[in-house]
Amino acid sequence: MLIFERNSELKIHLDRIRAESRQIGFVPTMGALHAGHISLINESKKQGLYTVCSIFVNPTQFNDQKDLENYPRTPQADIAMLEQSGCDALFMPSAEEIYPKEDKRVFNFGELDSLLEGAHRPGHFNGVAKVVSILFEKVQPEIAFFGSKDYQQVMVVKELVKQLNIPVKIVACSIIREADGLAMSSRNTRLNKEEREAAKLIPLLLNESKLLYKAQKPISEIKAFVASKLAQKTIYNLDYFEICDPNNLHVLSDKNELSHGIALIACFVGNIRLIDNLLLD
Repeated sequence: MLIFERNSELKIHLDRIRAESRQIGFVPTMGALHAGHISLINESKKQGLYTVCSIFVNPTQFNDQKDLENYPRTPQADIAMLEQSGCDALFMPSAEEIYPKEDKRVFNFGELDSLLEGAHRPGHFNGVAKVVSILFEKVQPEIAFFGSKDYQQVMVVKELVKQLNIPVKIVACSIIREADGLAMSSRNTRLNKEEREAAKLIPLLLNESKLLYKAQKPISEIKAFVASKLAQKTIYNLDYFEICDPNNLHVLSDKNELSHGIALIACFVGNIRLIDNLLLD
């Protein structure tokens, strides 16, 4: 696996790959890699693409400076995992490479900016849009792979590509889970033993919500059930739990009669904020 730290060197190499009529698959990450990330690499390789991964902890998408400072960084372990996966190239730029000058762009994603993650992390998606658009410019992939744990983020990236007319196909891959159902996340490594044990309630509640939804229980009742379960222990602090239309994330109410829906949750376990989702149909 080749490793690049500079945009100029990456461009020269990828121009050679394109000259060989090979298509490029891209997996952007912030490092602290786990099996979920590797599943994206595997999907790209399975499609016969020259696979590029990036590792860059993007400062513009953090609205909490402490969260940025505490974000796990494991570059050597990440490199070893990528080499074992068969990843072809790794881009590990510095902040100066990505942002040689201040990026003052402001994107408008409509309702996506004002609900769920958009409402609870103001400015987050604007920061995501900045770095993704820059990385797409540098790598120029034909296909980019994202994990569905960040369901709303995938929708934002698809809208970004549409707005900027970027010729890249966005593929959302299935959530990879631990044996007890917890969605794999780089943040899981920050959970202590008690918090890690407590975190497994999140996927259990999502699965219970699916059963209740399929039994046509009122959405208000499902939301109250989830909130009451999490309120039983002080280790949990529910940020939001909503049931939405998976096509546009419009929040559903008891008056909605969609046969399909998606449950999305953000919950602090101790001081660590975890997100997850589950399609309910």
